[in-house]
Amino acid sequence: MSVRVETDAVGESGVAVVVLDRPAKHNAIDLEMAGGLAAVWREFRYDDAVRAIVLTGAGTKAFCTGIDRSVEVRQPPSPYSIDDPLIAIGPKANDLWKPVVAAVEGMACGGAFYLLGECEFTVASREATFFDPHTSYGMVSAYESMYLAQRMPCGEAARLALMGTAERMSAARAYETGLVSELAAPGEAVRAALRAAAVVASYPTGAVQGTVRAVWAAGEAARAQAFALAPHLIALGSLGPQEQGELFGGRSGAYRVR
Repeated sequence: MSVRVETDAVGESGVAVVVLDRPAKHNAIDLEMAGGLAAVWREFRYDDAVRAIVLTGAGTKAFCTGIDRSVEVRQPPSPYSIDDPLIAIGPKANDLWKPVVAAVEGMACGGAFYLLGECEFTVASREATFFDPHTSYGMVSAYESMYLAQRMPCGEAARLALMGTAERMSAARAYETGLVSELAAPGEAVRAALRAAAVVASYPTGAVQGTVRAVWAAGEAARAQAFALAPHLIALGSLGPQEQGELFGGRSGAYRVR
């Protein structure tokens, strides 16, 4: 399975670990992983033993690099509709209000922000980097930028999205802007996230889940309005798949880290 759930150590801690498990593909999301994530979040709603969750990626090269570009997503012919396989991969999209802490090692880019945007907070290795390649390949960064704009200053969200593959945000800068709440030594992001999650899980779960819901509600109206516009922005501004593929195939791989 491309999503691995570790509950062996839940015990009294009440913390489960969800692992994006496609390290050979930098934990890119295919349709199986997308469906698996949605199923995991929904199942956790019924598991009283799990009171908090840590979400991470297998290996140290990447947390997640967004959708696997080999995935073919059939689209409706209507200009008013778009099928996005990532829109339902996060915990909030699946009505889970137990706290989720992200642990990031390596790269987090593109569609990874669907997940980071629905976690309560993020712990990252000091060697982690963040970027959004959409504009470089002729795609509108819509949902990703909307999630980012609610986690960091709008100017930083805009720069991250607009600079595409030419620039990566360092973990230190992500911490300064609020995208990341704690920095850990390389290889220690999961351990640090588990420490925080265990503290949260030790509190009365009703109060914790209510607080998660309250924080999410603070930006819900603006987010819902923005999301309603996203499909139209994507349809209007993105190049066709063939043109996107040509840009992707011609990428140079050069970038700077700030």
